[in-house]
Amino acid sequence: MRKLFSLAFLVLAFFLGWLLYRSIEEPITFADERAVRQDAVAEQLMVIRSTQEMYRDITGMFAPSFDTLKQVLREEDFMEVRIVGDPDDPDFDPTTAYDTIYKPAIDSINRLGIDLDRLEYVPYTEDVTFDIAADTIDYQSTKVPVVQVGIPYKEFMGRFADARFQRYDQRYNPNAPIKFGDLSKPSLAGNWE
Repeated sequence: MRKLFSLAFLVLAFFLGWLLYRSIEEPITFADERAVRQDAVAEQLMVIRSTQEMYRDITGMFAPSFDTLKQVLREEDFMEVRIVGDPDDPDFDPTTAYDTIYKPAIDSINRLGIDLDRLEYVPYTEDVTFDIAADTIDYQSTKVPVVQVGIPYKEFMGRFADARFQRYDQRYNPNAPIKFGDLSKPSLAGNWE
């Protein structure tokens, strides 16, 4: 009988030790995995933001879809206007003072190492794409282009997409998006910054 109680207490001790280990290990694993995944998604969003700025330099607007964004960046050119001479010179002739140069946008894309084929895909997912929206709004009596690109945390957090993980971080909301831009004001700021 004594051996049976000893064995039962030993099993109970191992079980309680395992529960203690799990209660310590899970929040640490969650915090580490969240940081790694959020950083990867934020990095991809910064690449998309750069390509949207390039698109705006070419067209004057933001791309409403990834297909349009990629097509323009592959086929269109950046226009660079250089002033030849000194415009403050009294003998300055404005008709011959400007030199326009066109450079293919794809050259800049390749130089930056941006993979346009994988641009819209969210890291740590199987072919899930970012949500993208672009529009023009009236802001301070002026029409301005706006864009918003993002994805909810639950789409890329894997097994940590459950709301129960909020107990480890009060600010964590799996339904909230990680995004840049805003459709109500001209801003390209990311909410992770």
